[in-house]
Order: sequence, then structure tokens, then C-alpha cells
Amino acid sequence: METYIIITSLLLLLSILASKISDRFGIPALLVFLILGMLAGSEGIGGIYFDNHTLAQSVGVVALSLILFSSGLSTQWQSVRPIFAWGFILSTFGVIITALVVGLFATMVLGFTLKEGLLLGAIVSSTDAAAVFSILRSKGISLKGRLRPLLEFESGSNDPMAVLLTIGMIQVITQPDASLPGSIRLFFLQMSLGVLFGYVMGWCIPFLVNRLKLGYEGLYTVLTLALALFTYSLTNMLGGNGFLAVYLAGIIAGNSSLIHKRSLLHFHDGLAWLMQITMFLTLGLLVFPSHLVPLMGVSLLIAACLMFVARPLAIFLSLLPSPFTLREKTFISWVGLRGSVPIILATFPLLAGIPQAEMIFNVIFFVVLTSVILQGTSIQRVAKWLGVDAPLQEQRIYPIEFNPDSGFKSELNDLIIPAGSKVVGKKLVELRLPPNSLIVLIVRGKEYILPSGATSLAEGDTLLILADRDVFARIASVVNTKVP
Repeated sequence: METYIIITSLLLLLSILASKISDRFGIPALLVFLILGMLAGSEGIGGIYFDNHTLAQSVGVVALSLILFSSGLSTQWQSVRPIFAWGFILSTFGVIITALVVGLFATMVLGFTLKEGLLLGAIVSSTDAAAVFSILRSKGISLKGRLRPLLEFESGSNDPMAVLLTIGMIQVITQPDASLPGSIRLFFLQMSLGVLFGYVMGWCIPFLVNRLKLGYEGLYTVLTLALALFTYSLTNMLGGNGFLAVYLAGIIAGNSSLIHKRSLLHFHDGLAWLMQITMFLTLGLLVFPSHLVPLMGVSLLIAACLMFVARPLAIFLSLLPSPFTLREKTFISWVGLRGSVPIILATFPLLAGIPQAEMIFNVIFFVVLTSVILQGTSIQRVAKWLGVDAPLQEQRIYPIEFNPDSGFKSELNDLIIPAGSKVVGKKLVELRLPPNSLIVLIVRGKEYILPSGATSLAEGDTLLILADRDVFARIASVVNTKVP
């Protein structure tokens, strides 16, 4: 037992240390985790033999559900609302188009039957939430306008479609008498139940968190963890899509008033990183590198078809009537990162006993590696080349924290005074702020200022404001108004 604990702790420590290398050289952390898993495997220096596909699938499913919940919690609905319709189109029709194009191409180059080719296309059809969130929320990338919310929402919501397509194709292969109308009904049932349970649990989570009055703050993190797992498992048990439900529940809960919200966000962010490390290490252990070499040529062809044909075609067709520019659509096409989800889905045919399952798994693994290496390492450069990058805004850590109690609707938010604002040079007392608002702190450069009515405001000051959302919006409108 002690040996397993030491090995696990060493792998976690190595993954954390390796993440420093990824930050310095711009290598996606998930690629580092995958490589570490492969090095620790039976054909690597670690020599750990692992071929339990059932366990790997279970680990991946639990990890992905918690990553999606954490992603939902930290998603601001105000940023998602303008792009919701386009994100929904990408996560449904975009996935279908990608699956069809890759599936037909795989049928030709691999000599698969049409059903087996479409199964491979379905498995690799969705972008990966863990990959996209970890890269877009890294320190090196900032995007203009609605690009980041769209990419994050698409990656968090398109997994259900890929899962449904994969399960549907497995049923078509293993149950030849399965009907198309039955598969379509199953799809709408799973999506509808996923939305229903996600919506219900999204309101139940803040209700329970705010009203249980637990004696220890640490128990609130355990409560939200249990509710996230309960949301996923109950939805799946009743025939819905658990991934969609848990992501939607996270969005609704994260945009509601929660006590200890900041500590909950910190906990689930750390848990999401632990789940990413665990998931990618496990999947890295699962693969045998010697099995990838013979398939390198055809795998590169499929990866090229995915990145340069299927993904761009899906994006440009899905966003044809959208307001996104050609440069933005091109960038969205390039951020079609594949990660853990296709590898997890590739274990489904193995467990179903499909004849070409092992070949499909190895091809998918190689395609994911290629996607992460080529796309994951070049996103920042491509954003600059296309002119869709934005100046980085440093995430400042303030010397105070605010954890509202239940029934207290005010929030603590920061607001930067822009150049040319009409409030520059004025004293706080002259702003005539609403009575139910309070400027708690002013940050000027590296200096923290405790405000008073006589404090004068300067361009670039960051105001830390305690107020309701509506009141904060009114203050922001005044601060952002420029001198004519």
C-alpha cells in the first residue's frame, strides 16, 4: 500500500513541477501530464503496467464531470449570454459536421466500414473542456470581444453531443436492428433530461448552501462536491446526459448568490487541476507507445483532416450568418483542441468488444497528441497573427476578501477608471454614489489607499466596490463615461 501511495504522490509532485516548465515555455500542461503518464507506463522508465480500460474510463468520467462543474462555476453568464445561440450551434451542428467529415475520411484511409469510420469521427468530434479552459485561462493568452466566452462555452457544452453520437454508433454496430428514429428519440431524451436536471440542481445547490447553516466552513466545499457528483450520476441514471447537467448546474449556481463563494471557487479550481492531472496521467499510463508507431502515418492524415478540413468547415458553416469576422472564425477553427474526452470515448468501443476498437483507440490517442502539440502550443502566436489578441490584464490579489452571508445580495467587484473618464480628478464625495454602495479600497499602482470623501481619483485607479449588481452597473456607467 505504501508503495502505491509513494508512486501516486511522486507522480503528482512531478506533474506540479512540470507545470512550471509548461508555463515558462508555453507548452500546454495537459501535454506534460500525458507524457509523464506515458513515461511512467509499462514501456517507459516507470514500468507501471496498466491496461484496465474500465477503471480508466471511470476515472475519466468522474474527473471530467468535476472539471465541467468547476468550469461552470467560474463562467460569467453576462459574458455567455450574447454568444449562447452561436455556442449552441457549434456544440450541436458543428460536432455533427466534424464527425461526418472525419468519419468519411477515416473510412477511406483506414479501410474501415462506413459505420466504423463514423464511430471514429464521432469519438473525435468534440473539443475538450479541460484542454481549452486550461490553455485559455493561462497567463499568456487574452482575446478580444466574445471569442473566449464562445470557445469556453462550446468546449463545455459539446461533449454531450459527442457522447451521444459515440453511443449511437456503437449501438448501430453491435445492434444492427436498432432504428434511426429510436436513436433520434434517445438523443432528444438525453438532451432534454440533461437540461432539466441541470437547471433544477443549479437552483438547488445555492438554496442548500445558503440555508443549511453548517458549523464548519470546510463542509460547504464537501457539500458542493457531493451535489455535483449527485447531479451527474442521477441524470445519467434516469437516462439524461450527466455532462450537460453538471455543466449547466455549475453555471446557474456560479451566477447565484452563494455564501463562501470565493472559497468554493478556489476549492473547485484546485480540484479541477487535480482531476486534470489524474485523468491525463491515467490515460498516459493506458497507452502503449509501441502500438502508436505503426499507425503514425494514417493518424497524421486523420489529424490533418480534422484540423485543416473538418473543424474549419464545421465552424464556417455553423457561423455563416454570425457577426464574427473572417479572422475570428479562422481563430475559432484553430482552437479545436482535442484532449481527454476523445481518449475516454475511445475506451467505449473497447468495452463493447468492437473488432477495430484497439486500432481506433491508438489512432485517437495519436490525433489528440498531435492536436495538443500543434494547436495547443501555437494558440497565442495564431491569435497575434490574426489580430484577435487583447492586452493582458493582470489578475490582482487584494489584501481583503469578502464572503457574503445568505440573504446579503451585495458583491465585491473591481472597476478600473479608464483614460479620459469624467471622474478623473474628482473627489469621491463629488460622485454622489448610491447610498447602498461602498468603495472599500482604491488601488493605485502598487499602493493601496483607504478611501475617504476627500480622496481624489486618478486615471488607472482600481476601485474595489461593494454593491448589488444593478448598482454596480450604474456606477460603472458613470465611471466609464468620458469627457466630451
